[in-house]
Amino acid sequence: MGLRELFGPSKEEIWRQLSAEIGARFVDGGFWRGDKVQATVGEWTVTLDIYTVHAGNAHVHYTRLRAPFVNADGFRFLVYRTGLFSGLGRQLGMQDLEVGFPDFDRDFVVKGNNETLVRWFFADERIRSLLHEQPEVRFEVVDDEGWFGASFPDGVDELRFQVRGVIKDVGLLKQLFTLFSATLERLCAMGSAYRNPPGVEL
Repeated sequence: MGLRELFGPSKEEIWRQLSAEIGARFVDGGFWRGDKVQATVGEWTVTLDIYTVHAGNAHVHYTRLRAPFVNADGFRFLVYRTGLFSGLGRQLGMQDLEVGFPDFDRDFVVKGNNETLVRWFFADERIRSLLHEQPEVRFEVVDDEGWFGASFPDGVDELRFQVRGVIKDVGLLKQLFTLFSATLERLCAMGSAYRNPPGVEL
């Protein structure tokens, strides 16, 4: 039995297939830089890649999607499945909020810096449904002092999704790109994002 039969298709195969199906660009980063998928979503660029955290002798891989955008009003949120990341967000100046949909409030923890905007954002049924489809969720707007040292112009924040492990399910990955598109459109409709592109290459 070959490795492909044992472990299934490689991440590169899956990500190349994803790129072809959604009209994105697969960027072969080689051994050191790592591969990524970049898709144009409206006026924004969404980047899918893997980053690795070194903890002692272990290497923990995370799948992440990122999209820089011009944040019009400083609105930030963080959403993750109930039971994960306990206590996270307290240091971020955000409070636990309920969005008013019992099944969603049961399954997810939502934090934000503006309760009215959080409720307006999560009133979008499509966004709630797309989040429910993901087995693991950590989805947020982070400021331009992000963990990864990206150099953003003033007023540019980052929409980010990240989960532990390497996602090799084309269906889940396509839904994540759809989630980013729906979210950026929703933020624009709320007046929390500008349509002009931020001009940041990830």
